[in-house]
Amino acid sequence: MLRGMTTREPQAPGLARLAGLIADETRAACLLALIDGRAWTAGELARHAGVAPSTLSEHLGKLVAGGLLAEERQGRHRYVRLADARVAQLVEELTAHLAPGTERPRSLRESGAGSAMARGRTCYDHLAGRLGIAVTDALTGLQLLRQDAGFALTDGGLAWFDEQGIPLVRTSRRPLARACLDWTERRPHLAGLVGAALCRHALDAGWCVRIGSARAVKVTDKGERAFAELLGIEPETLR
Repeated sequence: MLRGMTTREPQAPGLARLAGLIADETRAACLLALIDGRAWTAGELARHAGVAPSTLSEHLGKLVAGGLLAEERQGRHRYVRLADARVAQLVEELTAHLAPGTERPRSLRESGAGSAMARGRTCYDHLAGRLGIAVTDALTGLQLLRQDAGFALTDGGLAWFDEQGIPLVRTSRRPLARACLDWTERRPHLAGLVGAALCRHALDAGWCVRIGSARAVKVTDKGERAFAELLGIEPETLR
């Protein structure tokens, strides 16, 4: 290349805009809250982020315009959610790059909430934390899931989900199984249609219950028995 000449990466401006959208503490707090996969009202997010509703509204407008959030109105309420599973994966994997221990809990309550999130939580629509890793490892150990060349459900895995009455309905181009980097465990947990179906079944069957206002989940006594009988996971691992 001749001296003085420059080249322009065509994707650089878009990447810079995307990074700028996330590079704000209030917007980052909103994205992290919405990884629970549910729709939140603007008021709920404003209280969660600790900012005035008018300030939060401006931030939400930028996230919606940038394609990271989708919104809908129901009566006088404005609801927002992550645009899709790819946004959840982006936020989760960026969080996994944070150095461990850089953010200290500011209170006993915050410390307890952090411990609960590390033990078990939802990552958009699948299980994460120690619970998500335990399930992923158990499925792999039973040869229901392969991890040698990316995540893939085996024929035995397809049969297992069918036997448990957990439907795997392909309604989009979303992959059947996908690895998602867990930000607390620093290892991949199971995502994709399979991860979503298993998480939904665990909640519907009462194996897990949501706790608090965050996305933390707790395994119930019924869930401990089910995970032990079906996947060989020791109850102590889930506590």
